[in-house]
Amino acid sequence: MRVTTRTPTVAMLYPGHAAEDDYPLAESALGGAVRLPVVITDIESDDHTVDAMRAVGTGPRLHDGARAASRHDPDALMWACTSGSFLYGWAGAHAQVARISEAVGLPVSSTSLAFAAACRELQITSVAIAATYPAAVADGFATFLADAGITVVSAAAHDIETATEAGSVDGDNLFEMVRSVDTPNAEAVLVPDTALHTIGWLDDLERDIAKPVLTANQVTVWEALRLVDRPLVVDGFGKLFGDNRITARTGSPYPPR
Repeated sequence: MRVTTRTPTVAMLYPGHAAEDDYPLAESALGGAVRLPVVITDIESDDHTVDAMRAVGTGPRLHDGARAASRHDPDALMWACTSGSFLYGWAGAHAQVARISEAVGLPVSSTSLAFAAACRELQITSVAIAATYPAAVADGFATFLADAGITVVSAAAHDIETATEAGSVDGDNLFEMVRSVDTPNAEAVLVPDTALHTIGWLDDLERDIAKPVLTANQVTVWEALRLVDRPLVVDGFGKLFGDNRITARTGSPYPPR
């Protein structure tokens, strides 16, 4: 008798439109090991301000997104937004996903919590931050990391005003952003905006500065796999995907720089 195994599904709750196409790229690169359907959640504004970014993470918007995700029959949900979670603080980010989890009866995490977990996984305690955001938002991420026991030794706020603009940043500018904050005492560089395309350049970024680079969409996918107990070793996805049990091989889904 033929036995079929259901592919685990983690729905990505993604606010608005910017770099959500990173997730289908990641799903393809993972070779069918997991499904990562994107569910667009409602936003009033994609401005990179504290008020606007907190607004995208309000309970009603996330609960509406979680209900819409049910059409994909997910095994777990990811709140694929960094600022819309870390701006609620360490305790608030945990409470945010706990409320969604209780409402839908599924494991739930967020990009901010994924950054903290990824640093723990790699035993990273000091980082540099290459932020697209203005300083007021970027400072919130540094505070969140401090509460997670991670020291920020270097940071730059690039004052990109909207998520839409961040989604148009090209590879050359991304690499320059990462290089500009790297210092010898930073064990890794963190790039905290899910509106920024990064999935196709992870290994190249790490080769460029010779240390781990953790990006928002990368850690979101990694955390999604952890939620469904499906850790992967994946060529092309950086050191974070360099350990564990199942191997997939991929090249960059983006054209050469």
